[in-house]
Amino acid sequence: MDQNHLPAEINIITLNCWGLLYLSKHRTERLTAIGRHIATADPVPHIVALQECWSEKDYRSIRRETRFVLPFGKFYYSGPFGSGLAILSRWPIEESSMHRYPLNGRPTAFFRGDWYVGKGVACARIRYGAGQKQVIEVFNTHTHCRYGPSGQHNSYSVHRLSQSWEMAKLIRGATERGHMVIALGDFNDVPESLPYHIIRDLSPVRDAWRVLHPDSSLGAADDGPERARRRPIPTAEFNITENGVTSNSLYNTWRWPKSQQRALGPGRDPVSVPPDSLDKRGQRIDYIFVSRGPLPQLGGSGWVIKDARVGMRERHPELQCSLSDHFSVEATLAFHIPQPESTRSSSPDDQGAETTDRAAGGTYLESPTSSEFRNIRTRASYDGQLRDAGVPCTGLPASTYEDILALIKEYRAREETQKLWRGVHFVFWVLVAVICYVAVWFVPNYGAFVFLLLSTLGLMAGTVDGLLALLFFNSELRAVKEFEWEIMNEKASASGAVGMTYEDEEKAW
Repeated sequence: MDQNHLPAEINIITLNCWGLLYLSKHRTERLTAIGRHIATADPVPHIVALQECWSEKDYRSIRRETRFVLPFGKFYYSGPFGSGLAILSRWPIEESSMHRYPLNGRPTAFFRGDWYVGKGVACARIRYGAGQKQVIEVFNTHTHCRYGPSGQHNSYSVHRLSQSWEMAKLIRGATERGHMVIALGDFNDVPESLPYHIIRDLSPVRDAWRVLHPDSSLGAADDGPERARRRPIPTAEFNITENGVTSNSLYNTWRWPKSQQRALGPGRDPVSVPPDSLDKRGQRIDYIFVSRGPLPQLGGSGWVIKDARVGMRERHPELQCSLSDHFSVEATLAFHIPQPESTRSSSPDDQGAETTDRAAGGTYLESPTSSEFRNIRTRASYDGQLRDAGVPCTGLPASTYEDILALIKEYRAREETQKLWRGVHFVFWVLVAVICYVAVWFVPNYGAFVFLLLSTLGLMAGTVDGLLALLFFNSELRAVKEFEWEIMNEKASASGAVGMTYEDEEKAW
């Protein structure tokens, strides 16, 4: 591979724009400002992933602002109201597709809307060089919301696990094709959650923020995993710089009470948040996962994470509100050629000690500066990133597969019950309608009207439930069974077996 065709760095941004039609305040003004911010960002972005950009008009507005720095882009159409996903790129998009999630909410939860939008994975194959493998496969997603406390399972847990499973399969397929992978977006869950582990442990990618901030928080200060660490409540600034908080940050004006939000606006005095204010609710749910990129002919060279940061913290210049209810996650990847084994020590600490010994022995005319120590450690950490990225996926423990299967079994029973009772509801109202139509012949006119109204409204409701029982629940249960089989097969493979045998299927049946 000719390195002259490779960019030295790749700058990435992912942002949930909060662009809900008719519901998000100042939507048009904010999304236009987001486009301007992307266009003037430093460093200049190469790949940008957007979520909750529901309106094509808003997408066109962002494209107009960014067309000179990001000339290529794709808005993804999916579902009755769209996917809300878009990808912008400095380099050509050779191929794109939209992978719909098989499990994505329920139509009965119309007030939540997940089922009615086409949630899935927006896939784009981006060519950044002339070589056959100089391709980045980008996977942008916005997964199903938790609708409950972090770490607690509810009726949507199987849907969320299934979505992470689908993402992990897409990532594995791309890396097996020999392509670099960037998977990013709003994953709606905190680090070390089960959906997070499915992606991290079952696909060869790294969490960009976690690589550089391995001791960052595991959720909001009140979440169980974070309380167990017995850390002090973080400040607003610490949450941004160390914990990578993108949601519910104290700095974000959309988190403020309505009374404080009303104090913002054109011509009003700006309202600031002291950096040392305690921030109990901030959490990191937006991620950038990256692979190293398979480049074995360059002696194990690959892409390392140079920097990760929280961005888009600026407020709208006139409205004084935050640009979105999320902050962006931004990362810079650098192409790194590791040191030969003969010239590097086994660890960064060993290298630092070696440098100190050389200074004491007179090898250096003067003691090395702190920047020299930092450069040594940076190179060593980059080498370590490449070594860690080359380690095969560890997979999930057998007990975790058992836990997932238990959740699936419980959810299947729930949906079977829902299907049964909705079918019964339909049959009941068919019988009631027949009785009412007969009764109108034997009651006065006023009573006939009541019977007709009752039967019509009841039959309408029953028909909806009948269609749900016949179409939605059948389709969902089949998708659940597919997911269950894949988990059982993966569990069998993890235990050392070739895969699911007839005897295993007999036990499952």
